[in-house]
Amino acid sequence: MSVSRSHRLFDLMQVLRRHRGTVPGLTLARELGVSLRTIRRDIVTLQAMGADIDGEPGVGYILPGFLLPPLSFTEEEIQALVAGAQWVSRHTDDALVHAVQNALAKIGGVLPPDLRRGLDDNTFFVGRSERGSSVVDLAQVRRAMREQRKISITHKDRSGAVSERTIWPIMLGFIDSQRFIAGWCELKGDFRIFQADHVMTVRFLDDHYPGNRRQLVKEWRAQEQHPCKQRDCG
Repeated sequence: MSVSRSHRLFDLMQVLRRHRGTVPGLTLARELGVSLRTIRRDIVTLQAMGADIDGEPGVGYILPGFLLPPLSFTEEEIQALVAGAQWVSRHTDDALVHAVQNALAKIGGVLPPDLRRGLDDNTFFVGRSERGSSVVDLAQVRRAMREQRKISITHKDRSGAVSERTIWPIMLGFIDSQRFIAGWCELKGDFRIFQADHVMTVRFLDDHYPGNRRQLVKEWRAQEQHPCKQRDCG
């Protein structure tokens, strides 16, 4: 199942939950921006997955009870999720903080009560590190990575030299309080890592870079160079 369709199925469940009563298929189609035929097909798919959806074409649909079979986690798995969420909340950017909070809320919404309490577990404490100021919007960088688009930056290296670079972003790094962008540098004709707070200006270009991002990551790692050796490249 594609990611986009998975998201659409989840959104359909959310709309049904929000209405709390019988909803015409046309209403669902308008809210989700799809055709009535797609709604009918998605309803059948969700019912086959175990969703308790009542109704039929021409009448409407209702979600009378529990959505899907509850998720099953061990206590250790719940603690791992909570610790990971704490780390993301304290060491990444606002967009990822919002995303991890939403993810935990969604998980909590389908967990049985005895496991749901584990999401409030205070077994771990993850400290918050002070981050340097940066003009780089990491959410935009992640989008450029997903879409395989180039980024134009003005970068200052450790010696103070300033240069214009066009890079193909392939990976983000979070090390202590620092953020790094790894990618192919057109100026150097090689992979480089740039410290985000050493980037003076940034423009997200419409140009796509060639190849596949995942393959570029493999090629970078195949160079057998530790990433930390390329920090703040010149």
